Amino acid sequence: MTPPTFRPRRIAVAVAATCALAAGQAYGAAFALQENSGSGLGNAFAAGAAATEDASSMWSNPATLSKRGSMEAAAALHLVTPSIKFHDSGSVAAGNQPLGGTGGDAGGLNFVPNMYVAVPINRQWTFGLGINAPFGLVTEYDGSWLGRYQAVKSEVKTINVNPAFSFKPTDNVAIGFGVNWQRIEAEFTNKVNYSGALLQAAALNGIAPGSPTFNAIAASTPGLDSSAKVEGDDDAWGWNIGILVDVTKNTRIGASYRSEIEYDVDGNASFDNPTPVGPPALQPTLDLLSAGVNSQRLYNGSVTSDITLPAIVNVSVFHQLNDRWDLMADVQWTGWSSISELNFVRTDGTGSLSNTPENFDDAWRIAVGANYRHSDKWMFRGGIAWDQTPVNTTDRTPRLPDEDRWWFSVGAQYKHSKNLKLDAGFTYINAKDASISQNAGSTPSFGLINGSYDAYVTIFSFQGTYTF
Repeated sequence: MTPPTFRPRRIAVAVAATCALAAGQAYGAAFALQENSGSGLGNAFAAGAAATEDASSMWSNPATLSKRGSMEAAAALHLVTPSIKFHDSGSVAAGNQPLGGTGGDAGGLNFVPNMYVAVPINRQWTFGLGINAPFGLVTEYDGSWLGRYQAVKSEVKTINVNPAFSFKPTDNVAIGFGVNWQRIEAEFTNKVNYSGALLQAAALNGIAPGSPTFNAIAASTPGLDSSAKVEGDDDAWGWNIGILVDVTKNTRIGASYRSEIEYDVDGNASFDNPTPVGPPALQPTLDLLSAGVNSQRLYNGSVTSDITLPAIVNVSVFHQLNDRWDLMADVQWTGWSSISELNFVRTDGTGSLSNTPENFDDAWRIAVGANYRHSDKWMFRGGIAWDQTPVNTTDRTPRLPDEDRWWFSVGAQYKHSKNLKLDAGFTYINAKDASISQNAGSTPSFGLINGSYDAYVTIFSFQGTYTF
């Protein structure tokens, strides 16, 4: 058999990862991590920009640093366990491939730490430093699941370093401002339908579908997969401001704004390609087609991707009802529409490796909560929140099968001594079932994922706060 001459044409194969911009399935809407305070978790973060419990409140509003009367340090660890399960409703296998299973539980145990320090300078000025992880994602399916050509593993980690100052121009008003250095590291993997890529290459190079040679290629290469991985990182700067007003002795209002952060992620794409083996007469053709697929699309090289993480606005109110009870409420807006697509572009000038529509919508979060002071040593917390997803049904991907969710939170604080407070909190997050019908643009290449997800998250938080 005479092998065809391989023509340099682009092969449309599933090669790269979808963005779902830390650790664990999204615990706030999309991939935002709300877990930035151990004391705040017990109230479902309902105090938000009006919280003054400890130094960790500087994340929501730097103006709250003004409430620190002496140097204070707070450190927390959050144990986050999401459960993410897909239920099939008529998915379609990719070309020349078996369908595969439902992927198992894509969630798993994750750890989210954070720490904060507040240092009063004088009666008007206070300095603070916060280190936390504001965004993150980890989902991982079985490597043979039915959606493997769209996603296997998705992992995003962020770290945010936030020095900030608060200033009190009057006794009742404080303003705060800070800068944020943030670093992101991401890894996305999926399988590539190598069998389908070979058949596409054959058709593009004059081997007619249905011909004996085409059928021989299909019969010799069923179930062949390549493994694709995209890794990248970057660091960028942002800023935040806030205001805190003591309306009365028992009531305060806070508001804050966090800026967008623009990343230019640089990284690498790598592929683990198989070697197709067929009958001796067919092998030269297979070798030529395979070499063409590898050299034109499935080759290792550097990539880049621009991503803008969203701005966040918080408005909160806190009211001390009496000596026993505190009431609080918070409204948060996140500008997720800053993310319209994830586009991985090869830096060698050959164009886009993968372009996935996201089309996120801006989203709201509303929370209410209460504290009950049982004694001088013990305080108990509770809260509930509704968290809106920015992900629309049309563009939902298996990397981020996000939906609206409800938070139910409880917590407790124990004052061990004059200087040491210990907080513990628990949250159960119940997400609405998320439907999905996604072929990533080509059912023959990627298959069709059709079904729904059910998901929930449990969070245990532990925090220690020490006043010097």
